[in-house]
Amino acid sequence: MSPPLYPLFFFFLLLLLSPSFSAFLAPVRQDQKTSLYTLSVYLKTPLQPTNLFLDLGASFSWVDCTQNYTSTTYHSIPCNSSLCNSLDKLACSNCFDAPGPGCSNDSCALFPENSATRKVLLAQALVDTLALPLTDGRNPGRLGLVREFVLSCSKTPLLKGFPKGTTGLAGLGRSNFSLPAQLSSIYSIPYVFALCLSGSPSAPGVAFFGTGGPYYFLPEIDLSKSLIYTPLILNPVGSTLITYYLHPSDEYFIGVTSIKVNGKALELNQTLLTVDQNGSGGTKISTVAPYTVLHASVYKALTEAFVNESAALNLTVTDPVKPFSVCYSAEDVLETRMGPAVPTVDLVMQSEDVFWRIFGANSMVRIARKEVDVWCLGFVDGGAKARASIVLGGHQMVDNLVQFDVGSRRLGFSSSVLAHSTTCANFNFTANNNLDL
Repeated sequence: MSPPLYPLFFFFLLLLLSPSFSAFLAPVRQDQKTSLYTLSVYLKTPLQPTNLFLDLGASFSWVDCTQNYTSTTYHSIPCNSSLCNSLDKLACSNCFDAPGPGCSNDSCALFPENSATRKVLLAQALVDTLALPLTDGRNPGRLGLVREFVLSCSKTPLLKGFPKGTTGLAGLGRSNFSLPAQLSSIYSIPYVFALCLSGSPSAPGVAFFGTGGPYYFLPEIDLSKSLIYTPLILNPVGSTLITYYLHPSDEYFIGVTSIKVNGKALELNQTLLTVDQNGSGGTKISTVAPYTVLHASVYKALTEAFVNESAALNLTVTDPVKPFSVCYSAEDVLETRMGPAVPTVDLVMQSEDVFWRIFGANSMVRIARKEVDVWCLGFVDGGAKARASIVLGGHQMVDNLVQFDVGSRRLGFSSSVLAHSTTCANFNFTANNNLDL
């Protein structure tokens, strides 16, 4: 009996509809168990829906190839090819060291890493087909294909700690082979992407690739108009386990110059707020950290100021709940449109007029279980030896539009979109197949 023709017809239809220029999007979902985020794409031929752990600082994407990797369009990368040389590979592989589909003893090798567990391995590099929905900033449209997408194989153990259902990692770092970089290169679109993370257990947020806007959210609000910009700072030293000589970090850093609680500046060691020649210090943005992680001295100053300012609101600290140290009984905390009514936290950038304001919805975490019902300050003590003094984590980015304009070396941020009467869960994912893209 002959196999049905529908999947084959659908694939060739996609080939005909692939544009020469457009922007892309992908749904982004939060895993409620780990508080980490996944990016949904299509991979392989025939196209298969694939959920990947979203790593904002990873140099390239990788997938688990040990679970029957099957595709008619993948191929390995010859070790002495120009593509392999451009990957900054450290080794060539053989099938024993780095197994993968169609593996040969002349395969370019990469080192996929799990930055959450700090594990890395040697694995085959490969090329395959990737697809994402096109967008006009208002709706998703037809799928656009990337026929020569470079990624790496991996093995199942490297998925440890990732959200359930993920089969790999989407690397969005500032490298030549990250997901946004390859979309930019292949389609000749701007090297820019934006994230709007949703904390909803049911409705996804969204990632936009290749467009600086518009970004429309219900009810017809273009959040690109709310962005404030600050320079992206280059950290001269990479912090991954496999660091290339004289290769700067692919992670995203910004220049926070001070922190304010209720408008009052904290007394901080200013050297901690800048990146030194060894790559230490400064402020990094990360989706690997569920909550913002602070150098011990910064954490101490923030929590003390927050407790003092909260006392004026008649809030009294109660028993802490790990990993947090400052918590308040939920029945004592008023709730507003911007979340719990608590002191604001401002991350001030290059001038007093440029600051990322963190309202209660992003500064506090609700913990309700058994006989405990508290709001806790959602910042974590990273210790006195923290490499980055501030690691701005996922919880602080929920319902905030954050744009990474790598081409222009700047970061755009909106602060909480709740102030604009919308949320990151309000993007309209209803497909519009009539989009002229």
